[in-house]
Amino acid sequence: MPDRAKILMVDDREENLIALEAILSSLDLVPVRARSGEEALKALLGTEFALILLDVRMPGMDGFETAAHIKRRERTRNIPIIFLTVVDSAPDYAFRGYAAGAVDYLTKPFDPWVLRAKVAVFVELYNMTQRLTEQAALLRERLAAELPNGNADQPSVLPELSRRLTAAENELTRVREAARKSGDSSLTSPLADLAQRLAHLRAGFDALS
Repeated sequence: MPDRAKILMVDDREENLIALEAILSSLDLVPVRARSGEEALKALLGTEFALILLDVRMPGMDGFETAAHIKRRERTRNIPIIFLTVVDSAPDYAFRGYAAGAVDYLTKPFDPWVLRAKVAVFVELYNMTQRLTEQAALLRERLAAELPNGNADQPSVLPELSRRLTAAENELTRVREAARKSGDSSLTSPLADLAQRLAHLRAGFDALS
């Protein structure tokens, strides 16, 4: 059974981290706290995260600087970041947030349902990507084992692969529909990337079968 997706929550105020955990408590994920940009970068060294919720206003290394470090690292540059900040922040904060690589920008106080819905979709995308990676590895193993030796008639895992691939395609359709209804444009790029990867996987499977 795959590990539950982890979410990194970065805020210098403990009460804000507690509130975030409460909002996300109904989702199947593991929240991880960081009280500063430095703590966040340390956490990212050894743990894989599905999403980062990053406060903009923090003493020392603020959210923008933290995001810049995250995006410079090969291992972490593709982790989606949602910036969180108070409503009276400087007017250029949203622009700076997107320029720093954020996929979204929410002002406090935000609607808990909106945040929970956004996080749920990114977690689902992460879980689907993990499953597709596993299935791609299984396909590669199958190709390496059978095609060079002409053993395509041996009992194989193709029926199981077919079921998994169809399930992933159905899941992607469901997530796309949820994203369409939410009107969240930040999901367009990751969904398109996932659809392309799934199409490549389908093409490889069709060639094998």
